[in-house]
Amino acid sequence: MTDRAIQLREEGRDIISLSVGEPDFATPAHVIAAAKAALDAGQTRYTPVGGTSQLKRAAALHFARDLRITVPPSQVTVSAGGKQAIFHAMLATVSEGDEVIIPSPWWVSYPEIVRFAGGKVVPLTTYAKDNFRFSPADLEAQIGPRTQWVMLNSPGNPTGACYPEATLRGIGEVLRRHPRVLVLSDDIYAPINYTGAPHVTLAALCPDLADRILTVSGVSKSHAMTGFRIGLAAGPEWLIRAMERLQSHSSGNPCSISQAAAVAALEGPQDFLVDWCTRFRARRDQVVRAINAIPGLSTPVPDGAFYCMIGASPLMDRFGDDTALALHLLEHGVAIVPASAFGGRNGFRISFAADEAQLDEALRRIAKALAG
Repeated sequence: MTDRAIQLREEGRDIISLSVGEPDFATPAHVIAAAKAALDAGQTRYTPVGGTSQLKRAAALHFARDLRITVPPSQVTVSAGGKQAIFHAMLATVSEGDEVIIPSPWWVSYPEIVRFAGGKVVPLTTYAKDNFRFSPADLEAQIGPRTQWVMLNSPGNPTGACYPEATLRGIGEVLRRHPRVLVLSDDIYAPINYTGAPHVTLAALCPDLADRILTVSGVSKSHAMTGFRIGLAAGPEWLIRAMERLQSHSSGNPCSISQAAAVAALEGPQDFLVDWCTRFRARRDQVVRAINAIPGLSTPVPDGAFYCMIGASPLMDRFGDDTALALHLLEHGVAIVPASAFGGRNGFRISFAADEAQLDEALRRIAKALAG
């Protein structure tokens, strides 16, 4: 699809991309200023492998303020994006044949990371009718003697689903009956929440389980800093140390300038997020309204993040599979991602991290492409 999109652009075609998972807003000015100041101050040398003490303290502030998880800086590590933290957690703990339960549709890298570590992916299928959430009973039915990890992503990519407090408490009850199972809670989209309720995460709700929960966060989505490549993880000290030992041999420390910028992001003003979330919510409503008006397409209302997972089962007789549907939409000027890329089927994901005029035009093109 990427090759075809490039070819179409080279032919002079106008392609609107709704496939990229990053905010379209500018990185806050105080963050850019902090990066420039770090450069001017000559902060261009190695830092400690797991991050500077300043950033670890700022990250501990973030986990306490935004996720209600109280951890000392010694239980925080900094990586080159959240993906690297997940990679190192899996490599440090997963042996050949160990099982990792991943709710699907899932973020595309989760299963590949598990497989790279030698683990076996155990899908936990969720459905649009349930707003892409699984129940505690669904989870328990998937746990077996080789289960090593359960992955949670709330708000989720690609579905935008948030797990409410009652469900997370139920998940905690299940985990108490299975004391060997670790939990990776990916909360990187936590600040982008439309439910009206405070974000909740498992480590905060179930502190007795904190010694086997790794919570992953970062500044990429919340502060439009995807290119800075800074991920944050908080968890038990034994796991944090193991991840840092791996990082010392893989990439070494995260970028020193990016770390300085991340300190400013976490310690500086957060009020801009109110406006960002208001605009994202309006875009979400714009997309949901337009998609549900197109025959053959449907989507639940996402709770957070900036994605809609769109069902297109009625169109499969016409197109055969969701990749063919995605290519058809690309030929009509809109780049999206087929559901099969996320372990789903018969649909596609739209990112509404694009300005309102682009969204309007893209939705118009989709409707036209599927008419008749």
